[in-house]
Amino acid sequence: MLALRIPFKLEKRLEEFSFELKKTKSEVLRSALEEYLEKHNTSKSAFELGEEFFGKYGSGVSDNSINYKKKLKEKLNAKHSS
Repeated sequence: MLALRIPFKLEKRLEEFSFELKKTKSEVLRSALEEYLEKHNTSKSAFELGEEFFGKYGSGVSDNSINYKKKLKEKLNAKHSS
């Protein structure tokens, strides 16, 4: 249970709004609070936190994870043949 004190003008606006929607003031406030908390949810996954950085500094070569052995052999051969 929660008790909340709000200014008189705000309570009047809430009464009018809830009357228009044919809902109780509690229903309107619950809905508004759920929407607010969802919008301001700060618990993000590791993926969500880093999503904007994925691929930002990429090499532009999309097959590095597939052809890494071949590329490593080429680099080693070039180093030893010099």
